[in-house]
Amino acid sequence: MIPTLEWTPAGVRFLDQTKLPLEETYLLATTPDEVATIITTMVVRGAPAIGVSAAMGLALAANSSTARTAAEFAESFATSCRLLADTRPTAVNLFWAIERMRRVFAGLLAAGASMDAVRSRLEAEARAMYEEDIAACRAMGAFGAELMPDEGTVLTHCNAGALATCGYGTALGVIRAAVERGKRIHVFADETRPFLQGARLTAWELMADNIPTTVLCDNMAASLMRQGRIQAVVVGADRIAANGDVANKIGTYGVAVLAREHGIPFYVAAPWSTIDPATPTGDAIPIEERAAVEVTHHGGRQLTPHGVGIRNPAFDVTPARYVTAIITERGLLRAPYLGSIAAGVSATQ
Repeated sequence: MIPTLEWTPAGVRFLDQTKLPLEETYLLATTPDEVATIITTMVVRGAPAIGVSAAMGLALAANSSTARTAAEFAESFATSCRLLADTRPTAVNLFWAIERMRRVFAGLLAAGASMDAVRSRLEAEARAMYEEDIAACRAMGAFGAELMPDEGTVLTHCNAGALATCGYGTALGVIRAAVERGKRIHVFADETRPFLQGARLTAWELMADNIPTTVLCDNMAASLMRQGRIQAVVVGADRIAANGDVANKIGTYGVAVLAREHGIPFYVAAPWSTIDPATPTGDAIPIEERAAVEVTHHGGRQLTPHGVGIRNPAFDVTPARYVTAIITERGLLRAPYLGSIAAGVSATQ
């Protein structure tokens, strides 16, 4: 298990993903402000991991609160919720986790629980979410492994592995589970410009598991598909709309179009918390625009001319028609997704 994040008596311990693959270092967050900075700067990233990080940040907020009354306690907690909600707009798991913690907090205060009891319960809730995420990834892996070829090459984009979750991974969890079942899979990992999550993170964690991996420049996938070198594509997601449109790391849409052109199945692996039935289509998903320096510089060195215009959207949206199946911990969703997602939502209500 790669220790992406961990609750400790001293605070929340994060593997600093900005230093991988060459340096394995950890940061300790003891306040919600520090957790917010860690999320914003992508020390931790990946929708499931961001959600659990926010939950742990709220547990820290309760633990460190100096409020003397229930009203003050409620106000300081609400401030921390807003702080963490403002970190990254696209990953719906962030807002799902904050709302879950907010409901627990409000219920306890309404029931007259002591501040100490609230603190203890919020810590337990955040830690339960951590364990639930790992279990969900393993369940996704079991469902998705059946879809992987017995032998061949699978392409993935960005990092949807243990590093993007609390352990095991979504898209990479599917690959791990397939390998554990004896399937002979070689992974092609898109480097994923401009932040290079594929080259730095996916390659690092797959190599740690001794899964054969080759890093590709993002623009190499088309020619390899044309040569018949790729048998399946599996990616993660940061938000899935009610109609099955999928927001994932920028470049995913192009991979999906290429997969359709070449008759290659395109799978999305994500926990149910990534599905957002309140967002009708991908057009309504907010797309985070990140700092220009991620494009203009690499390793402290400037790559572009001074003053040139820069666009840096962190995500794009893949229309549902390009998605062969959505792999969740509850099973597979297939088109028409508006119906299969709605049925899944109804089953939980």
